[in-house]
Amino acid sequence: MLTGRNLPDEVHRAPRMQPALHGHSTEAEVRVILAAAVKPETHLRLGDARVALSREIGLMNEDFAVFDSVRDRTPALPMGFE
Repeated sequence: MLTGRNLPDEVHRAPRMQPALHGHSTEAEVRVILAAAVKPETHLRLGDARVALSREIGLMNEDFAVFDSVRDRTPALPMGFE
């Protein structure tokens, strides 16, 4: 539940008019507005950046096969607290 007080009329009307333009409920429109405000698209998304970099360089899954061949598969020893 969210209550907005002391909003100008044009701000109060917008969340009721925009859903009609976008084809969803007022509640869905408020969620979209809040999500855009607190999590703007201008933030760097690390996963997207890594994918873009690997595509730019031209890395393929086969390039990482060498790591499987040199990986130490010896089970780790349990941690001791003495």
